[in-house]
Amino acid sequence: MTLGNIQLEVRRENWPIAGKFTISRGSKTTAEVVVVELTCNGKLGRGECVPYARYGETVEGVIAQVETQRDALMTGLDRESLQKTLPPGAARNALDCAFWDLEAKTSGKRVWALAGLPEPVLVTTVYTLSLDTAENMGAAAARNADRPLLKLKLAGPEDLARVRAVRAAAPGAKIVVDANEGWTLDQYVAFAPELAGLGVAMIEQPLPASEDAGLADVAHPVPVCADESCHDTASLADLAGRYDMINIKLDKTGGLTEALRLKRAAQEMGMEIMVGCMIATSLSMAPAIVVAQGVAVVDVDGPLLLAEDRPDGLFFDGSLVSPPQPTLWG
Repeated sequence: MTLGNIQLEVRRENWPIAGKFTISRGSKTTAEVVVVELTCNGKLGRGECVPYARYGETVEGVIAQVETQRDALMTGLDRESLQKTLPPGAARNALDCAFWDLEAKTSGKRVWALAGLPEPVLVTTVYTLSLDTAENMGAAAARNADRPLLKLKLAGPEDLARVRAVRAAAPGAKIVVDANEGWTLDQYVAFAPELAGLGVAMIEQPLPASEDAGLADVAHPVPVCADESCHDTASLADLAGRYDMINIKLDKTGGLTEALRLKRAAQEMGMEIMVGCMIATSLSMAPAIVVAQGVAVVDVDGPLLLAEDRPDGLFFDGSLVSPPQPTLWG
C-alpha cells in the first residue's frame, strides 16, 4: 500500500525493569526503546524497537537512521521500498511495524488480514529467569513453578548447577536455556548430554556467532537454536548443520515484513522456529505475536519483566498472551 506524504515522529523512551535483568553480557535496570509514529490522512501508525549494543546500535544512532527516511516518507516511500533503503536492524523494525500499523488503520483491516494470514490465537510465552546464582535462580523458579515454560539465562561453568536448581524447584515446567554466546565448544559438548538428562528442551546460542562452525561436527542431544547467528533470510545459508532452530526477533530482521519471509524460508529448510524479543513494551511484542503463530517456542515476555507496561498493552493471563487490540497496534 503506497500512502505518500507521511509525517514522521521519532523519540526515545525509558521503561524501568522490575529489579535487574542479567545475561552473560551484563545487567540492565531500564529498557531503552525508540518509538516511531507515522501519520497520514489523520491515521496514526506506531512501531517500537530496541537498539542493541551487541550489533553496534545505540539509541542516538537508531534515531538518526530513522531520520534519514523523513524526506522519502513525504515523497512516497512505502513499506516494501523501505526494505531496500535501510538494512536489517532496529531502525527498520520500528519503521516497518509503524507502516504495517498505519496500513491497518487506513484500510480498516487487521495486519494479519493484510498479510494473508489467519486470525492469531493465544500463544504461551516463556518466562525468563535472569542469570544469577544457582540458589537464587532456584528460588525464582519456585516463585514461577506454575508457569509451563521457563527460559534460563546461563553463562558458563556453574550452569549445570543452575539448571538442576531450577528443575528441582519447578519439576513440571518445560525448560529452555540461553547462553547468549557464553560457552566454549568444549563446554557445549560437556553440558548438552547433562541438560538432555534434566529435560531441557532447547539450547539457545551456546557459542559466539563467529565461532559456531564447530556445532556442525558435534552431537545435538538437545535442539540448538540460533539467535545472534541468525538475523534475516540472507543469514540462513550458513546455519544448516549447525542449528536445528532459529530465533526470529524483529529487531534483528528489521521488521515484520522480513520476519515473515524468514519464517517461511526457515520452515522450507526444515528448521523449527522460535520467536523472541528484547525487553520492551507490548508495542514491540504485538507484531511478534503475528509471527509466533504455530511455532515451537514463543518468547514475548518482555512486558512481564518491566515495572509497568503501556496502558493498552497485551493481555497476559499467566503465560498465555492474547493478540493485540487495535488500540495498541495492527
